[in-house]
Amino acid sequence: MRDRWHAFAGGFVVLFLGMALVSMSVLALASAGQRVPDRLAGTPVFVSAPRAERGEGSFAPDRPWSPETVTSLLDKLSAIPGVAQAVPDRTFYAQPMIDGRPAPSERGYAWSTAKLAPYRLTAGTEPREGEAVVDRSLGLTPGTRVSVLTVHGPVTYTVSGTVDGPGVFLNDAEAAPLSAGVRAIGLVVKPGADVAAIAKAADAVSAQATQGNHMEGSAPVETKAAIPSTGNAAGTASAMVSRQEPDAANMNPAGSAAGSTTGKTAVLRAPGDASQKIADVSSANPAGSAAGSTTSHTAAPPASGNPAQKVADVLVGDARSVLESRDDERTRWIGMQILTGMAVLSALVSVLVVGSTFAVGVAQRRREFGLLRAVGATPRQVRAMVYGEALVVGVTATAAGVAAGALLAPVLGAVLVGVGFEPAGFTVGLSPLPLAGSFAGGVVLTLVAVWSASGRAARVGPLEALREAEVDDRPMPRLRWITGLAFCALGLASAASSDPEGSFVMSGLVAAVGVIAGLALLSPVVVPPVARYASWPFTRGRGAVGMLVRENARTAVRRTAATATPVLVTIGCAVLITGMVQTTAAGFAAVRATTIRADAVVVPDGTPGLTDASGGESSLFSALFEANGDPLSTIGATPELLKTAGETVGPLDELRHDDRILLADWLAEERGLRTGAVLTVSFEDGTSARLTVAGTVQNADADTLVSRELLRRHDPAVLADEAYVVGAAPAAGPGARVVDVETYAAEADAEEDRLVWIATLLLVVVSTAYAGVAIVNTMVVSAAGRVRDLEVLRLSGATPRQVRGTVAAESALAVLLGAGLGVVVALPALFGIRGAFAEAMNADVPLVIPWPLIGGLIAVCLVLAAGSSVLAVTTKVGR
Repeated sequence: MRDRWHAFAGGFVVLFLGMALVSMSVLALASAGQRVPDRLAGTPVFVSAPRAERGEGSFAPDRPWSPETVTSLLDKLSAIPGVAQAVPDRTFYAQPMIDGRPAPSERGYAWSTAKLAPYRLTAGTEPREGEAVVDRSLGLTPGTRVSVLTVHGPVTYTVSGTVDGPGVFLNDAEAAPLSAGVRAIGLVVKPGADVAAIAKAADAVSAQATQGNHMEGSAPVETKAAIPSTGNAAGTASAMVSRQEPDAANMNPAGSAAGSTTGKTAVLRAPGDASQKIADVSSANPAGSAAGSTTSHTAAPPASGNPAQKVADVLVGDARSVLESRDDERTRWIGMQILTGMAVLSALVSVLVVGSTFAVGVAQRRREFGLLRAVGATPRQVRAMVYGEALVVGVTATAAGVAAGALLAPVLGAVLVGVGFEPAGFTVGLSPLPLAGSFAGGVVLTLVAVWSASGRAARVGPLEALREAEVDDRPMPRLRWITGLAFCALGLASAASSDPEGSFVMSGLVAAVGVIAGLALLSPVVVPPVARYASWPFTRGRGAVGMLVRENARTAVRRTAATATPVLVTIGCAVLITGMVQTTAAGFAAVRATTIRADAVVVPDGTPGLTDASGGESSLFSALFEANGDPLSTIGATPELLKTAGETVGPLDELRHDDRILLADWLAEERGLRTGAVLTVSFEDGTSARLTVAGTVQNADADTLVSRELLRRHDPAVLADEAYVVGAAPAAGPGARVVDVETYAAEADAEEDRLVWIATLLLVVVSTAYAGVAIVNTMVVSAAGRVRDLEVLRLSGATPRQVRGTVAAESALAVLLGAGLGVVVALPALFGIRGAFAEAMNADVPLVIPWPLIGGLIAVCLVLAAGSSVLAVTTKVGR
């Protein structure tokens, strides 16, 4: 190894980088669990509304308590010995205006909730009517007048004091009307109180409330018949309608425990998603049975005979982390997907590159292995020698990479917070178990990577010691043939079976990735004929350089393939992924621009949403809850707005009545609901209502539609995402701006597109870095094995410049071959995805590929290949 250290340098670098990324990612993943929110951390016991079981990636809200339940729980919990105060967690939208611009903080709280942190007054007094306590970091002093944006518009308050925590605090009486339902109650304990005893007493209170709720539900309110799910024929198409809220389960409507009540929301679930079907409807009556029913604001009891439903959970210690806001929970989930992708990509690419490195090394050492076999070495001993070399490289590189990862992990945490993949306050802590696991995994990956190369070395015969020719005409292993052909067949089959009405994006991805992987495995067979035709222009010039480049590319199959393969995979995947992301974003923008029939759009400007005073006409996106707690996404809107905003079709005039509800057509079909059926639902404020089904709608972007006035009355904290203007555009209110429809269509998903693009670039950069290391390593190792060839070339009369030019041209040819194959494979898949997407959306969707980025990646590979090969040759044969 001392004499051949350059042959192992590439593998060492790849493992070092890979294990550094893996250890950083694993440490970040270990630190990415839920944590108790800072503003609740000072309270040891919480009583929360029961949390429904949700699927992976689902952030649907839990049903809040009814006002009657909140009052009852507060009375009983306050009476527990040792409890100083039972504090309901009330949150709402409140964003101060500082120097004419919205401040970064957008949360408002009832003053009593300051005790849950606890936050202390740093100046002034508690807020009274018309007063507010603000974060001292805003630079405001007691007595200052400050304009605060609320859901109803700007309100001017007098600063009565400042605290050492974020947010705007109003007195409890003013905060209650601005807040949605209560989902958590904190128990502030007296000094020296027994926390365990208080938690036990709170659990007893919850059990009593559960029993009482069950007894109340024993009296039948209405004859109900559970309607079993019948499937959803229209679900797949419906799930594609909404780009504005793309994540089917990522909604955080107002009032979630400890959560944001203002962020841009997304639909609760994908219409028709079989994995997250809503449970049985709480009531379904024949048509006309409830005509003329009126809204009633009472708690919705469970149906007769149902088992008791738990009213509250008692949370202590780390269990309080479930009170983390849905926004933060969703952000953590996104971050975990990114970190997992980084770790898996790093591990897989490390295996591939290290395996390729040792494969090239074995190919160049065949005479050496032949000599060992000639002097008596057994195949087992040869294999053990290769494994031993790999073990030395793996242990040293992995140890260095894990150490570097441990040092850089805090930096990674800060970067993740900065780009929005982790919530504020996230930090990466050091833990021995993830580091030990990363080290062990790195060593195992190294040994797995050299399995094929060690077997090839063991099969070298003694006669290889007499071999002089460097023509690499050995056939590929049978397993590689089979695997490569299988991947290509998988890709072609996926492309042939793509259905415009189904998961065409996934089909396109599988098709392209399958063919790319297959070509990468079959590269020793594919590259020579492609190189023959691609290098034809080299034969038309004068001199022998062109001929040498062409013949070397054809005969040194393994070297050419080892250079072209990482480029093929990198460029192919980069074109595919970046093109898919950009094309779908452009397609949604095009659809949005053609469906909106408005003259202008009012959009947020430095705020999470629009207040009711922002101008224009807007809809509200929130949630309804069935009697069993399952959520239904709902939009509160007027008929005029729905006709202006998109292509929603149905009896929209029914939304002029507060006791009516329209169902998405797929939901009505799935449940067997007919016009006139009555649904008993509860709202974000905890109250319930019996709403009459007035019909079904298509392209609704939500499970249900109700009148905007009804939804605002029952969800006083939700903000609008945008407002539409027909006619002359009014002056935008604070925290809003007016844009034309084209600008809105392009910017509507700017934040989501930003996160997706950052994640895409991250994966592309990581894969390009590995490809670069693989290319450099191949060039360096190949140069070491070509010393005699290059010396012969010099003795034949070639100048050092011609030698360097020949080597650089060979490298450039291999890179261009790989890049060309990658583009050729990815483009048909992108055209297929674009065509199917356009057909599904019934719109002209442009194909968008970031060619400057792709060109930059190819240029990087060219520079690395040509530069490293020339440098390596210069050190071997001189200048």
